[in-house]
Amino acid sequence: MLWIISQDKQSLINPKEVTVNKKKIKGIVGTKVRYDWSKDLGKYETEARTLEVLHEIFMKIEESNGASVTFAMPEK
Repeated sequence: MLWIISQDKQSLINPKEVTVNKKKIKGIVGTKVRYDWSKDLGKYETEARTLEVLHEIFMKIEESNGASVTFAMPEK
C-alpha cells in the first residue's frame, strides 16, 4: 500500500497509479464511468525533475519489500 502526502501538505492519498503529466505528478485514485479521478500531488520546474521525483517514489517502493510505503512529495 502506498500513501503520498501532496507537495502542499493538504492531501494524503492512497493512489492506484502515479503518473507524470509534463511538470506535474498526479495520483490516480479511482475510476468513474467516463474518467479517472486524480489529484495533483506536486509540480516541478522541469519535466526532468518531475521524472526524478517519480523515480524517487519507485525506489521507495522497491526498498519497502512489500511493506506499506509513505512518501512526502518534495518541495522542489
